[in-house]
Amino acid sequence: MTRQALNQLIESPSTAGERHGVLPAPDLDFTPEVAAETAHLYERVKSVIPPVEWPFFAPYVKAINELKAKRNAVILAHNYMTPEIFHTVADVVGDSLQLAIEATKTDAEIIVQCGVHFMAETSKLLNPDKTVLIPDMEAGCSLAASITGADVRAMREAYPGAPVVTYVNTSAEVKAESDICCTSSNAVEVVESLGAARVIFLPDEYLAKYVQSQTDVEIIAWKGHCEVHERFTGEELAAYRAGDPTIRIIAHPECPPDVLAEADFTGSTAKMIDWVKRERPSRVVMVTECSMADNVAAETPGVNFVKPCNLCPHMKRITLDKVLDSLVEMREEVTVDPLIAERARRAVERMINLKS
Repeated sequence: MTRQALNQLIESPSTAGERHGVLPAPDLDFTPEVAAETAHLYERVKSVIPPVEWPFFAPYVKAINELKAKRNAVILAHNYMTPEIFHTVADVVGDSLQLAIEATKTDAEIIVQCGVHFMAETSKLLNPDKTVLIPDMEAGCSLAASITGADVRAMREAYPGAPVVTYVNTSAEVKAESDICCTSSNAVEVVESLGAARVIFLPDEYLAKYVQSQTDVEIIAWKGHCEVHERFTGEELAAYRAGDPTIRIIAHPECPPDVLAEADFTGSTAKMIDWVKRERPSRVVMVTECSMADNVAAETPGVNFVKPCNLCPHMKRITLDKVLDSLVEMREEVTVDPLIAERARRAVERMINLKS
């Protein structure tokens, strides 16, 4: 929704409407009052958002934070969100596992998922009685699109008796056909927890290869790829290291094997962030989605991020104006067929409860 359209929205809310109906449009002018009320938030991002851009973002930030209170809403933001979302309006941030777990703890009536569609579905699976919104319904995922429930059933027929471990980067339909879910941060643990000699691992081929390198369990993989991580190459990383032998390279396990071979550290988004905060390298190449480096840079002054950058076009569909639009108009709501949801929920909860 544009500023003009928002400013023309004049429907008056009732008390119930403050939580569920269309609310009046907030004022999106950058005034001295807005500047003062958001100054503490700009302090968080001033190293990655130029001062000239903040007058555009600040009115949205103020309006979103006020609307969250009116709606009794919580915003979950993935590590790949842009800094103005990640650091100034999000209530919970993290990788897909962290968001999945935190989604079960919130008392909010409304969850706004700043991420891609499968993440919003997972939040809905774990919170069936809450309203789950995604600011753009078209925010998808190449991995989720690479496999269907029918594909999983075919894999079971081809490899009878092998349990199915499904990466959370999948649709609810695919999760429903699985025994247990995993994320990049716990994939090895999940695979080994099953006590099986071989496991079907879906859908990321490169993550499957990484897991295979860490376990004696035979991994049967699907050939799905993340369109962000598959574009990195070991050759380009070797060139960075040749230019500066002191540079440190950290990579996500969704990257191809030649990329991981060049890395000093391989881990999930959360583990990569922890590594940077712990090691504090002077220069680092973070081989994952672009915005994550900005988000970590805002929290780690003195670390210089060299970016061989690939943007996720799906994550970048989530913007401040769409977040505000979602809260004003209560759109776009994510639903899951109850029959699919019941089975998919079991696979997700089995992952979450693994250490219980």
